[in-house]
Amino acid sequence: MSAYLLNLAELGTIFALLSLSLNVLIGYGGIFSVAHAVFFGVGAYAGAQIALHLAPDVLLAALGGGLAAGVLSFALALPALRVRGEYFVVASLGLQMVATTVFTEAQGITGGYGGLVGIPPPSLFGLDISSPRLFLSVCIAILLAVMAGVHALMRGSFGRSLMAVRDSESAAEAFGKIVPILKTLAVVLGCIIAGAAGGLFALQMSFVNVESFTLDQSVLIMAMVIIGGVGTLLGPLLGTALLLLLPAALSFLPGIPPTELGAVQQGIYGLAMTLLMIFRPGGIAGRAEGRRWGGR
Repeated sequence: MSAYLLNLAELGTIFALLSLSLNVLIGYGGIFSVAHAVFFGVGAYAGAQIALHLAPDVLLAALGGGLAAGVLSFALALPALRVRGEYFVVASLGLQMVATTVFTEAQGITGGYGGLVGIPPPSLFGLDISSPRLFLSVCIAILLAVMAGVHALMRGSFGRSLMAVRDSESAAEAFGKIVPILKTLAVVLGCIIAGAAGGLFALQMSFVNVESFTLDQSVLIMAMVIIGGVGTLLGPLLGTALLLLLPAALSFLPGIPPTELGAVQQGIYGLAMTLLMIFRPGGIAGRAEGRRWGGR
């Protein structure tokens, strides 16, 4: 397997973890956020700082990134989740805009527009795993472990309660569910996973800057979840594979100038989401009849 394909597979595994994290919010909690790239970025910057100043250990970077994103999400979720539906979307949009400015201006932590460079090669318990095959194997193992954990959690009482809130907050409250706590836990859990993905991303790229954590990135992550199938375990993986392979395929097509590639990709993303909402609202892995935001 070529180095290019291995790097693409590494990136795909990390983004699969990232879209899985957003699926916890959207698919299981019914919480729509357009600021998920913020927590991805917080995790990436935290992981990069750990690698630069402590050790480039994969697990340490993932845990540090997840912890940083989880703490921030907890602080922001408590006031933000007091609003519902489209109001929370607006609140998350404001967070995304503020965070982009903070990432740009906090040069002592983020490196500003120049970003953080010179991140050392990844290791695991002191062993060098900078080889693409080894790093990919570790990322896949982390992804599978998180998938198993989310699957078990969503099949338990917490998951059933969270999906009850998703389907009807009023009914869930009538049955004694504490809705704010359930929604806050869902946000924190999703953002911890996103932060862990950010830590892996920092080690995979050996460089991070604000361009990877903008509103466009948040929209892309949401597209991965919706196109793949919200509320399903495999849907985010399918959406990630599709939307990561698409740019790679387009780059090999003749007649598309490199400067126009981004615009063509955005057009295809939009068209794909529109067609799916019309003909298969549940997404690729969701139910064909499109039960509200996908069946399980």
